[in-house]
Amino acid sequence: MKKESAFGRESGVARMLRFLARPAPLAALCCLLLAALMAAHPAASLEASLRGVAVWWDVLFPALFPFFVMAELMLGFGVVHFFGTLLDPLMRPVFRLPGVAGFVVTMGLISGYPVGARLASRLREQGQISRTEGERLVAFVTTSDPIFLIGAVSVGFFHDSALAPVLAAAHYGGAFIIGLIFRQYRRRDPLTPAASAAGARLIPSAFAAMHRARAEDGRAPGRLLQDAVASALRLNIVVGGLVVFFSVVMELLTRAHVLDLFISVLQALLQGAGLPAQMSSAFASGLFEVTLGAKAAGEAGAALPHRAAAAAWVLSWAGLSVHAQIASIIGVTDIRYAPFLAARAAHGILSFALVWLLWGWLGP
Repeated sequence: MKKESAFGRESGVARMLRFLARPAPLAALCCLLLAALMAAHPAASLEASLRGVAVWWDVLFPALFPFFVMAELMLGFGVVHFFGTLLDPLMRPVFRLPGVAGFVVTMGLISGYPVGARLASRLREQGQISRTEGERLVAFVTTSDPIFLIGAVSVGFFHDSALAPVLAAAHYGGAFIIGLIFRQYRRRDPLTPAASAAGARLIPSAFAAMHRARAEDGRAPGRLLQDAVASALRLNIVVGGLVVFFSVVMELLTRAHVLDLFISVLQALLQGAGLPAQMSSAFASGLFEVTLGAKAAGEAGAALPHRAAAAAWVLSWAGLSVHAQIASIIGVTDIRYAPFLAARAAHGILSFALVWLLWGWLGP
């Protein structure tokens, strides 16, 4: 009877652990722990919230809002369809994506995360790309914008503009490789039928596609602008809320010494891999937030190639704050988060390695 009782107790514990390992109970437990930490550190939570609001209002809102508005206007006026028709002969053989994906890639590179994911989700909502194509597209259009990479990271955090070429080549080169890799993702799924004509008829066909898209939309220019501004405001508020939330989370984890424990584990792993332990702070911060991670990489007490490689990983992984933004954007469609997560992990490793491979040619 005693053995049966002990076995019963062990089974109960095992069942409880299995239950807590499920996503929903685990998320609920994490929320309870965070709520307890907020109650224990109300002043620190308020300060972290104010810092997050300042970053959103001073940097993210003015940087992202115009791109969100322009993206909606270009969809409404059919500009995306025009470029989609022109780029279709290039995007299909290279990335197994329809031509409209080329416009998304261009906008994503210019404006940075999460604009590319926003455009991809809008194309999926309109039925211009399939779910598989949407997952391929979101996997490699989530990149830093050049202004942040050059101005904030290279000049602001590293104080060395000569670092920009190697960082850009590693970051955007890694994204291109991810795009080539993901062309094999669910390869048997059919592609969206092409709407373009070849040869001399390509440009007239592009104008025809733009005209059809504008006619199907049907909104007056004033109404289209109003809807674009409203949509951009809603999305910017979501982005700002996530930035504030993760600012508070990182502060609470620091207060609870959880982040210190994580850094200690990273230091041991880095030393085992033959890398400087000083880089642990950059990886720990970058896991959660890209700006803090890049800043920590610039300030780390290690050789410049090590710090540059860490910054490239941070920019390509993008931080859980950006992950949450992307998940909220694609959550309104059937595009899944798991392929995006795999792509971010692979992109981070590729960019880290590319810095070392390209350092002799492009490094300062």
